[in-house]
Amino acid sequence: QVQLVESGGGPVQAGGSLRLSCAASGRTVSTYAMGWFRQAPGKEREFVATLSLIDMRTYYADSVKGRFTFSRDNAKNTVYLQMNSLKPEDTAVYYCAAKRSQYQSTYDYWGQGTQVTVSS
Repeated sequence: QVQLVESGGGPVQAGGSLRLSCAASGRTVSTYAMGWFRQAPGKEREFVATLSLIDMRTYYADSVKGRFTFSRDNAKNTVYLQMNSLKPEDTAVYYCAAKRSQYQSTYDYWGQGTQVTVSS
């Protein structure tokens, strides 16, 4: 079992920055494939970023590429999402997720989410 707890969300003005954290317990983030997702009001949940355990590269949605950075601190068992140059369209509930295998299409564990609100 893996428990995921996100934090770091809140209100921010356009152009500002936030860093989201996702603390994991039960298993280490180094052995699970971790990802960040978001869901805006009235929209489906969408992929934001992930670190591939196959090639150890980070991958991003086109909408956040160059602005968001995924990182991992194995010692703290935590993953982060640094978000810069935020835009109003980044407003959403952000979730971190974990799956046992990089080859799975679905994630096994989800956090409760943290709200990010970007005002213009």
